[in-house]
Amino acid sequence: MRLLDEDEGINPALSVVNLVDVFLVLVAALLIAIAQNPLSPFMAENVTVIKNEGQENMEIIVKKGKVIEHFKSQGSTGSGTGKKAGTAYKMADGSIIYVAE
Repeated sequence: MRLLDEDEGINPALSVVNLVDVFLVLVAALLIAIAQNPLSPFMAENVTVIKNEGQENMEIIVKKGKVIEHFKSQGSTGSGTGKKAGTAYKMADGSIIYVAE
């Protein structure tokens, strides 16, 4: 091919061909990143994502099937009119046992 034998200084279109290749790689990387997102429709049916866990600006995103719910922390400890229902104990193996009052 005569086009590929030319010098880039003479034919600036050869540089554009290289840019197209770079953009194709960039688009492929973005598509892979979107497909691996936990909230992607291609992933599991039920997903829970916790952002900034334990912080005042904590957020919880819950995906159940096609429904996505978003919860934001108010930055304060919860309170209400209730009474203690029991105690939870974490065992050495990581399991949690709930003992009712």
